[in-house]
Amino acid sequence: MLMRFDPFHDLEEITARLGDGARVRSMPLDAYRTGDIFHVDVDLPGVKPESIELTVEKNVLSLKAERHWKGDGAETVVCERPTGTFSRQLFLGESLDTEKISASYEDGVLRLTIPVAEAAKARHIEVTSSEKKGAIAASAA
Repeated sequence: MLMRFDPFHDLEEITARLGDGARVRSMPLDAYRTGDIFHVDVDLPGVKPESIELTVEKNVLSLKAERHWKGDGAETVVCERPTGTFSRQLFLGESLDTEKISASYEDGVLRLTIPVAEAAKARHIEVTSSEKKGAIAASAA
C-alpha cells in the first residue's frame, strides 16, 4: 500500500554517521491504516505552513519544506536543529486514490489522509448456482 524507499535519505544517514556526525535533515514520519484510509503524520516542527510543498506524480508523493534560522544577528551558542530545505518521497501503492489526498498542518505535524481507491476495496461477491436458477424458473411457471 505504502512503500518506503528513499535512497537519498538513507545515504545521507550513512554519510552523517561516517563523517563528522552532523545532523541529517530528515522528516520522520508514521504511516498507518484505519479502515479504508491511510494516514501519514510527518514531523515538521518550526516549519511555516506556506513553505510546505506537496506534489503527486503517478504514484509518487513528494514532500518539500523549509525551516530557516531564527537567530539572525545573534551570537550562536548551540545550533543542533537542522535548517534549510527538507525533502522526502513516498511511493504509493496502486490501490490508493491519489486524486483524493488531503493534508493539514497543526502543532508541527503535517497530516496526510489518503483513501483506498474504490476499485481496490473489498466487496461481497454473490455465489449463484444452476440448481437455484432452475428452481426459480420452475416455480414461476
